[in-house]
Amino acid sequence: MSAEELKAKGNEAFSAKNYEKAIELFTKAIEIDPTNHVLYSNMSACYASLKQYDKALESANKTIELKKDWAKGYSRKGAALHGLGKLEEARDTYQEGLKHDPNNAQLKKSFDEVESALDNGPFGKIFPDDILVKIALNPQLRPYLDQPDFVEKVKAIQADPKQFNAHLQDDRIKNVFMYILTGSVNPQSGPQEPPQPQQPQQPPQPEEHKPPEPQEYDIPEPTEKTEEELNKEKSVKEKELGNTAYKKREFEEALKHYDKAWELDPTNASILTNKAAVLFEQEKYDECIETCENAIEVGREHRVDFKLIARAYGRIGNAYYKLDKLDEAIKYYQKSLTEHRTPDTLKKLNDTEKLKVKKEKEAYYNPELSDKAREEGNELFKKNDFANAVAKYTEAIKRNEKDPRAYSNRAACYTKLMAYPEALKDCETCISLDPTFVKAYIRKAAVEFSKKEYSKCMETCDAALKHDTTGQHAAEIAKQTQKCREAMWQSNASGSQESTEETLRKAASDPEIARILQDPVMQQILQQSQEDPRAFKEHLKNPTVAANIHKLINAGVLRTA
Repeated sequence: MSAEELKAKGNEAFSAKNYEKAIELFTKAIEIDPTNHVLYSNMSACYASLKQYDKALESANKTIELKKDWAKGYSRKGAALHGLGKLEEARDTYQEGLKHDPNNAQLKKSFDEVESALDNGPFGKIFPDDILVKIALNPQLRPYLDQPDFVEKVKAIQADPKQFNAHLQDDRIKNVFMYILTGSVNPQSGPQEPPQPQQPQQPPQPEEHKPPEPQEYDIPEPTEKTEEELNKEKSVKEKELGNTAYKKREFEEALKHYDKAWELDPTNASILTNKAAVLFEQEKYDECIETCENAIEVGREHRVDFKLIARAYGRIGNAYYKLDKLDEAIKYYQKSLTEHRTPDTLKKLNDTEKLKVKKEKEAYYNPELSDKAREEGNELFKKNDFANAVAKYTEAIKRNEKDPRAYSNRAACYTKLMAYPEALKDCETCISLDPTFVKAYIRKAAVEFSKKEYSKCMETCDAALKHDTTGQHAAEIAKQTQKCREAMWQSNASGSQESTEETLRKAASDPEIARILQDPVMQQILQQSQEDPRAFKEHLKNPTVAANIHKLINAGVLRTA
């Protein structure tokens, strides 16, 4: 453990009144840091608490030797001298301490107590001013207050401590005196009746008495702060001033406070992250990145909260984003999320990745090279080299993703390679880019025919025919339609192997067929068609009903004789 850690544990032991353990810990701390005056001061307090005033004096002298202008050292030495009965030396020590710190309340109080003890002679002040209150609060001593002669004796001793020896034969006075010295009363002693009057006798001569030991408040608990601890407190205040200036957008003022805070406490990584925020607002992105990297290094060294590390990584990502270095921004956003996952950082990562893709596409966009790649794909397609043709069409799409022709041609290759899902997707993309692109409908119908989705194939052929306003592809559309009808009639005529349940199940998976079957009007029409075929013919005059019936027939739900 470090000297500071040992000191902290020593303070805890002192607070628990485990003075021997505290001395042991302070001794180990001194071995590590023999120039730390606070350790000797705390050691002196421990020895004084054990009433080992000679050792307390030795430690206090060492404290003053290491730091002559520190008032607490003189307070420790004065307390030790007071405990040893050297009142005049204690008074001189307190006076010396007050020269260094004239407003020190503890030194003033201790000095007044020594002066009072010297004024009252060798007895000092036996009973404090509040002794009657202390007696009233003690259950064993409280009955004494009901005895007038006892109260008179206490007041007499308070007025003239020299009378203490004359009343010392009174057990009540002895018990109170022991209570002052030890804080407890002899259990065998207790309230007693006033003593019987005695014959006057020659008052005994005053005996030599050692001055009372200093009261407990002369030796406060060792709560002194080291210079490092004081600097950390100052650093926090400077950091708060920096935060206030930042909120007011007084960035230069904020930087001054953050720099001062860092100078006072170079272990607080949060100071650097706050400074980085100011640099970011000033658009000093390179300095912001460097400051955050320093914060991460310091934070790792001192094991700070992972959230602070994540914040530093996030700020680096923000700076790289502003510098348009998207790869670096993505890298540091990911590092930030590794430390601590937040919705804000995750959104920044996703947005940056999308922006990167967009910029890459924009940088790669070249219609001329796209046309060239598409033509090369066409040549490969004619040679039945469909795989390499797909590669060329893909390159054409990358160069110009808005050209529907490359999607249509690639769909044709995928169909030849029997990659039907990919072919269907390209057809739909082509149609979304140009809803009048008839060739895309024809190729989509071919894919649906290959998948034996005859109902969909017929609908796509109808759409193709609708958009073929010039009739250029009429023959091709008619050929595909005829093939589809033949396949459907052949399936019905041959009595397909699949059961009616399987047919209905497949049809129900089609949202359009499911909608028609669930329509109450269509349900009524279908029911009437079984009872009255003539009514069914009337219903077919309605174009919407006819279209729905046609879809059900194509799906195999309805079969004709």
